[in-house]
Amino acid sequence: MHDEQAGHTPDSALAELRKKLAAGLARARLNQTQLAAQAHLGRTTVSEALSPRKPVPSAETVAALARVLKLPAGELLELRRTAAAQPGAVTADGPGRPIDQWDPHALEVHPAGTVQDGSGLPERRSLPGYVSREHDRILAEAVQDAAAGHSRMLVLVGGSSTGKTRACWEAVQSLAEQGWRLWHPFDPTRAEAALEDLARVVPRTVVWLNEAQHYLGDQAAGEQIAAAVHRLLISPQRGPVLVLGTLWPDYVQQYTALPAPGGPDQHSRVRELLAGRTVSVPDAFDTRALAAAAALAEGGDRLLADALTRARADGRLTQDLAGGPALLERYRTVSPAAKALLEAAMDARRLGVGLHLPQAFLTDAAADYLHDTDWNQLTDDWAEKAYAELAKQVHGKQAPLSRITPRPQRRPPGPSVSAEAPSLRPAKPVFRLADYLEQHGRTTRRHLCPPASFWHAAHTHLTHLDDLNNLTVAAEVRHRLQWAHHLRLRAADHGSASALTHLAVMWDGTGDWKGAETLARQAADHGNTHALTHLARMREKAGDREAAETLARQAADYGSTDALYQLAVMREGSGDREGAATLARQATDYGSTDALVHLALMREEIGDREAAETFYRQAADYGSINALYRLAVMREADGDREGAAILARQAADRDSTGALTHLAVMREKGGDREGAERLARQVADYDAASALFYLARVREETGDREGAETLYRQAIDHGDTDALFRLARMYEEAGEWEGAAILARQAADHGNTNPLSRLALIREEAGDRETAETLARQAADHGSTSVLFRLAEMREETGNREGAEILYRQAADHGSASALFHLARLREETGDREDAETLYRQAADHGNTEALYLHGMEETLKRLWPFGLDPDGMPTPHWQ
Repeated sequence: MHDEQAGHTPDSALAELRKKLAAGLARARLNQTQLAAQAHLGRTTVSEALSPRKPVPSAETVAALARVLKLPAGELLELRRTAAAQPGAVTADGPGRPIDQWDPHALEVHPAGTVQDGSGLPERRSLPGYVSREHDRILAEAVQDAAAGHSRMLVLVGGSSTGKTRACWEAVQSLAEQGWRLWHPFDPTRAEAALEDLARVVPRTVVWLNEAQHYLGDQAAGEQIAAAVHRLLISPQRGPVLVLGTLWPDYVQQYTALPAPGGPDQHSRVRELLAGRTVSVPDAFDTRALAAAAALAEGGDRLLADALTRARADGRLTQDLAGGPALLERYRTVSPAAKALLEAAMDARRLGVGLHLPQAFLTDAAADYLHDTDWNQLTDDWAEKAYAELAKQVHGKQAPLSRITPRPQRRPPGPSVSAEAPSLRPAKPVFRLADYLEQHGRTTRRHLCPPASFWHAAHTHLTHLDDLNNLTVAAEVRHRLQWAHHLRLRAADHGSASALTHLAVMWDGTGDWKGAETLARQAADHGNTHALTHLARMREKAGDREAAETLARQAADYGSTDALYQLAVMREGSGDREGAATLARQATDYGSTDALVHLALMREEIGDREAAETFYRQAADYGSINALYRLAVMREADGDREGAAILARQAADRDSTGALTHLAVMREKGGDREGAERLARQVADYDAASALFYLARVREETGDREGAETLYRQAIDHGDTDALFRLARMYEEAGEWEGAAILARQAADHGNTNPLSRLALIREEAGDRETAETLARQAADHGSTSVLFRLAEMREETGNREGAEILYRQAADHGSASALFHLARLREETGDREDAETLYRQAADHGNTEALYLHGMEETLKRLWPFGLDPDGMPTPHWQ
């Protein structure tokens, strides 16, 4: 076959492909509409596949047509691959393979069902027709940018089974026709595969990070993976690439939350990577999307037609297709023993146990989830029967609890790696809980504490360090302190650095310093030096300076200079300046100048400027930009302007313009505008917008409005959107409303609706309601309904219910569930209960289920809300 195709060019291969399809269509005596119905394709898709003026059809389309027309699929796909080849197409040097060689189910697109084609062959898995929604438009723009040569990343955020992965699959089909490849890292684990091969990704590759929490949330490698992805995206020579991922909202909230003051920042790189690169996927189809789905169903899509019979009312088509509701019904109706296993699995997952749940753990954990009556009725083979019951698939081809086979590691033989073939099965059976049930458990069981059998089974059977550490914390916050202690001991026995650190601190507290030091060194051997640092600080406080220094140097040998830094500060505070300086220099020898800079600050604060400058200079000699900054400020304050400028330029050469900017502001405030502008122009060589913005602020503060406006406009020309906001405020404060409104709209175009919102409220308070409404609608058009909602409240407070209702409706039309709630309340207060209930239902569809509960509609809520009520009778929010 390959020899036969070898002489084809892309154009001749495409012509030959269409010739064979046309001949097959003639032999089958079908028209294009009939062919589309039998192939489960759209009529337009079939027409374009046969048209000589259209692009190369996708591999999925060719395979479907070959099946119906009884043509050799392999031969047609070979022709299609030749036709799709383009100059500059990526070779197989990097990871992944051509997109058209992937089965969407292998990329974790949920199976929606099977179809029978009448050939007598077994049913095959199929995907329903696809309905584009708003997130698909944003996704398509990212794909277009990538196709045009610009590397892009987008992460789809939504609940379980909302269509995130399918949306990504549909989006990359246009890249398949351009010869792009796709890489899905998963072997031996997702995180390990990504970390190992991200550096090998070649241009025109889609990096597929489905369920991105397994990459970005990995405790050992997540931050490194985020850094590697960022490096890939910003390296022009490696692009274009397209990075696609999916996440549940809970994970996005976890990764993007700012750390507590003074606490560890565990997801700093992930937070930076996700900023501006996420798009939300709604839980339900809106009216337009439901209409499009219905049209596909009427055109012969049996899977969509079947799903619409159940999900048209609530719009949750993707969940129905993926089997979510059926899984939930199975959970509610299984035998007591099977339900106990499911609840033990739910609790394990929500408390931090990994995806793969050992059978022995689940079986032992289930005991106390059973009522005494059910426990006494168990037979010897109860566990076998319960697992068999839970293995039965529901609609959507998913099982509540499935036995799985984790992929074995395959690595070249080395000193610690056996060359023998890996086992195809783990030593002991492991199971995975269905995603939909996992999320249901996170919501409905979030206030429940697992019974004693759960903790006992975890202590007995779990060995993975992350599992043990996570359950230790979970036991502590639930005041299961004895279980927490024993789980921590087990984690330490298996080499957990965090557990060893905690135990070392405990031992130190009891006075067992030798035992604590042993544990601290063990923790350091596993990569955690916190215990050594803690012990060093404790020995210093106890007066044992020699032991403290020894421990600090041990920590530095393991890569952490924190202990040396802290001891230096403690010595300085106690008056031992010479000892402090010695320790700070030792820290510098290990690569950290922080201690020297801190000592310099302390000396500067007490007026010892000579010593401070000495320390700053030493730190600067070792590469500290902060030290250069402080030296420049000191020189400026001492009147050595030339020396200050030299130091500031040295800092700028190391990518920090802060010192130059600070000096410019100091000179501006001191009345030396010429000197300030001269420095600002130097900053402009590195970061023009920043310098112009800060100078403008100083001019504004000193009352030079004209000079400030000139500089703000120059900053705007250099892309500084903050300058737009400040200039709009200036116009607003001067009462120049028209100019302020123009600038506010420009700021909104760049993503900042605050100026529009402020202006709307000011005009409302001034009685200019028409302008206020116009500005509020403009803010809503840019994604912010808060000011429309506030104007409605203000109208209602003044007794203008009609005006309030109009504004609430406008806010609701822009997606505000709170506005729908207040509209319903207004209707209910006027006695229109039927219309009020309709609006409350709409509010529930948008996530505001409290509306139904608060207004005495619990029965309605039970019909509309399949996720259940919490112990107080409130609806359990499905998005958590």
